[in-house]
Amino acid sequence: MRTPSQTVGPYYAIGTCRRDDSVLDSDGVPLRGTLFDGQGEPVIDGMIELWAAEGRRWGRSGTHPDGHFSFVVPRVAHLECTVFARGLLRHQLTRIYFGEPDLPDLSDEERATLVAVDEGDGFRFDIRMQGDRATVFFAH
Repeated sequence: MRTPSQTVGPYYAIGTCRRDDSVLDSDGVPLRGTLFDGQGEPVIDGMIELWAAEGRRWGRSGTHPDGHFSFVVPRVAHLECTVFARGLLRHQLTRIYFGEPDLPDLSDEERATLVAVDEGDGFRFDIRMQGDRATVFFAH
């Protein structure tokens, strides 16, 4: 017998193939990353949604066959990030910071999982669902 977590998703292709929702700001900066599962394998059928409260901008990107996702985002202090993936009964919430976050309840290692890395031509933010260097997720 299958459990609910074994039957959830992937259902995201319909919502992500109709139009490109990955550009939150056409004058913004590139943000790219990879969604990894608990074993460090790319999640090939996930979906990432971003929300920039400043300017009220929203975007969505499905992951590619290599687990990669990409956006063009506004220059803000942080973005709200929602992760949808197979096996999740509830989406996961995290944040992407473009500088050191002021989150004193987290360790340095935990805070580091929330910071996008400046690569010169844009930013990189990898999301790790579990395991070594797992991204910090927030209650919702």
